[in-house]
Amino acid sequence: MEHRTRSVGIVGVGNVGVAGAYALYLREACEELVLVDMNKARAEGEALDLMHGQGLTGRMQVSAGGYTDLARCQVIVVTAGVGQKPGESRLELLENNTKVFKSIAEQLDRYAPSAIVVVASNPVDVLTFMLQELSRRPKHRIVGTGTMLDTSRLKTLLGNMYHVGPQSVHGYILGEHGDTELAAWSTVSIGGLAIKERMVLGIDYSKSTLDELAIRVKQAAYKIIEGKGYTNLAIGVVIARLVEAILDDSKTVLPISVRLSGEYGISNVALSLPACVGVKGVEKLVELPLESEELAALQLSGETMRESLASIGF
Repeated sequence: MEHRTRSVGIVGVGNVGVAGAYALYLREACEELVLVDMNKARAEGEALDLMHGQGLTGRMQVSAGGYTDLARCQVIVVTAGVGQKPGESRLELLENNTKVFKSIAEQLDRYAPSAIVVVASNPVDVLTFMLQELSRRPKHRIVGTGTMLDTSRLKTLLGNMYHVGPQSVHGYILGEHGDTELAAWSTVSIGGLAIKERMVLGIDYSKSTLDELAIRVKQAAYKIIEGKGYTNLAIGVVIARLVEAILDDSKTVLPISVRLSGEYGISNVALSLPACVGVKGVEKLVELPLESEELAALQLSGETMRESLASIGF
């Protein structure tokens, strides 16, 4: 069988795009990276900078290019758009990013119609749905990074609390990647033990403590932006992990932004739910037996996204 080069394109070489490229590079997730940006000199500089690390990592072709160069990419990550400013919510970014995504959709459909597209720009849920509407490719081949980052933040905090590795914590942040997200505590377990309403590993259950953790997760981006002006490193790792799952066809279940068509009584929005991801994109959704309060919170998140989409004609 003829070998096909594992190629990934990144549209938008700002802070998030560079972090995603760097994480893909260090993880040797692909054999070729194509960086596309309106500032061609910036893209060329970043590509050359990455290339110089090959002596310590492994061979990978990294180049700056245009949309025409994305034709050979199996996965394209979109990080382009207006960045989030201190004190600004993700949804306030929406109007400015709408025009950007209309142009991107046209270019990707023209030059890379068969690629799977991963959206990492904010507000990611709204922009994922918008790109699905603007693009001619099947909806399941456009996904957003969703609450993968929020879920990782939650696992990190719980790992510290229970003195275990974060990867030993299982559970999800669901809904919007933003202010209406919810910690689905009924889904969270360590070593097969649900942490809700019971002692686990010598740590007593405390609703107030868990509620505080959920708030810290929800406010994490604002705190980071206040300190350094933007978030990029952890979302870069998220991008690399999601791209790997697609390229490897690993059928990994990840909390990503996907279109809902009646699940949980929600339709015509994109929200984060556990989804099985592979080379074909989203293959199936995992419907969790949520508690009534969690379901209500998820539906509220969906209503918020629908209002945002309606405000711009989607």
